[in-house]
Amino acid sequence: MEQTNAKYFRMTTEPIPKLICTLAVPTIVSMLVTALYNIADTFFVGRLGTEATAGVGLVFPIMAVIQAFGFFFGQGSGNFISRSLGARRADEAEYMASTGGFCALLFGGLLTLFGLLFRGAVLYVLGAREGLVAPGTVSYASDYLTVILCGAPFMCLSCVLNNQLRFQGNAFFAMIGLVSGAVLNVALDPVFIFGFRLEVTGAALATAVSQSVSCVLLYIGTLRSDSLKLRARNFRPTPFYLKNIAVGGTPSLFRQGLASLATLCLNAAAGASVAAGQSDAAIAAFSVVNKIMMFAFSALLGFGQAFQPVCGFNWGAGRYDRVRRAYMFCLKVGFAFLAAASCLGYLFAPRLVALFRDDPAVIEFGTVAMRCQCCTFTLMALVTITNMLYQNIGRVVGATLLAVARQGLMFIPAALILPRVISPPIWGVYLAQPTADLFAFTLALILALRMYRELKRREEGVLSKSKENC
Repeated sequence: MEQTNAKYFRMTTEPIPKLICTLAVPTIVSMLVTALYNIADTFFVGRLGTEATAGVGLVFPIMAVIQAFGFFFGQGSGNFISRSLGARRADEAEYMASTGGFCALLFGGLLTLFGLLFRGAVLYVLGAREGLVAPGTVSYASDYLTVILCGAPFMCLSCVLNNQLRFQGNAFFAMIGLVSGAVLNVALDPVFIFGFRLEVTGAALATAVSQSVSCVLLYIGTLRSDSLKLRARNFRPTPFYLKNIAVGGTPSLFRQGLASLATLCLNAAAGASVAAGQSDAAIAAFSVVNKIMMFAFSALLGFGQAFQPVCGFNWGAGRYDRVRRAYMFCLKVGFAFLAAASCLGYLFAPRLVALFRDDPAVIEFGTVAMRCQCCTFTLMALVTITNMLYQNIGRVVGATLLAVARQGLMFIPAALILPRVISPPIWGVYLAQPTADLFAFTLALILALRMYRELKRREEGVLSKSKENC
């Protein structure tokens, strides 16, 4: 109880910049390290050839689906936990921690079972079929998919444990678990791929093993810290807890799920918009660019995740002035960081792409794609931080709209329509992401202004009550 009170006092009284920056160090490291899981595979698989890179790129949507459900249970339970702790309802928080964890583990098992049973159909939907890509690409995609599916339960549970630790203000323990797994992943990739000559299967095996180790370490982190523990007796899959998981987790589910669908559309559009024989190079190029941009974006996500426990605790405690000040502080830092990252990405695009695949065609496609994305990348600060604010206070409609705007509502139509109306068609693919970014920013601006006004009204209401009580 004493530890809980100390954490409550820290979250609701410590100066905002100091509090968020302190929490941001482990969350930024955690997110950058998480991005390394995919970066490492892409880097080492790139040494095997363009077909191997394309095959891994085709399976990336399945990784996004697994992470989508992991974040659904993790963000859903974590948001509820932080608000409950802020409102001094520790019992409800304990039940939610166990419910979110066990639900993720069970659902991950179902993904493994059905994914392996219908693997052929999954590969077909992913675009891994002869006639669209080379036979070698299909074989690589099949090998990678099989192993990744086997690790789904541990990947889902890792997302939950990571989020729950963060939302309770214990981001350091979350960082230890994720960093250890990432370091192991980078170490195992060359051993399995080249040492044991397992090629793409080795890359997938390195990812699955490292994610499983990360999951174990994150669980140990819950035991070693003052975090809530996962206990079978606290598992409460009742309508109350499942509803709150859905409220807090739906935006993440839609965001990650539509990111998977967006990747499918992007791969299809890229393959169909280039000359015969260049589809593998185009798919490989966009796969590399997306992972490079995601690496930079992960730093912003990590900083925003430091905002989430501060937001949840203070919203639950009725400290709306601190919620508003934390929100504005994160926006300023986010815009500055993404502006710097965009400039560097634009200048060094050819070299960055060449790090992963030294193929002239891949470098040519990837350079233009990255530079187009850098032109609007800075705008994502408002979209991301506003989405986190809405999600953390339980505004599921606004949060879901923002979550699906960039990679769903805006991107998918742009990727399908622009190549048909722009010549050459590949420029339609290049411009799909910048177009989606502009529309997403417009929506975020409208919702941000609305929420800012609401926070000001709530602040004034709290001040009025304080004066009346005096």
